[in-house]
Amino acid sequence: MIISEGKTVAITYTLRLDSGETVDSNVGQEPLVYTHGEEQLIFGLEQALIGKQAGDSLKVSVSPEDGYGAVSDDALLEVPIDHLPEEARETGAVLTAVGPEGQELQGVVTGIGETTATLDFNHPLAGEMLHFEVTIVSVE
Repeated sequence: MIISEGKTVAITYTLRLDSGETVDSNVGQEPLVYTHGEEQLIFGLEQALIGKQAGDSLKVSVSPEDGYGAVSDDALLEVPIDHLPEEARETGAVLTAVGPEGQELQGVVTGIGETTATLDFNHPLAGEMLHFEVTIVSVE
């Protein structure tokens, strides 16, 4: 059976960046199970899996546009420092905020000034080329 819309697919994968750093891997663990076509994977990876079958292994490089997007200046926010919790008033601190549609957003403090802090709400992998090594375990 080949991977197509609506199929339940199980994969093992390793994700690396251009630097060679391993960001995530489930090799040696339970496979990731998803339904193909339901946007449960990033677009570029899901597209690369179309037509493959159980037992196939492949290497896939996904551009930022087909991954987590480019880094957006619109996701950078400058806020009064006194709006931050005391423990988050340092570079590298991670914060959770509520977006305009009620969604949870994770941001990182990227700069601290005299009276303001800069927060970055881009996805941590935005702007990165993603390199996957994938093995298809099953297709149902």
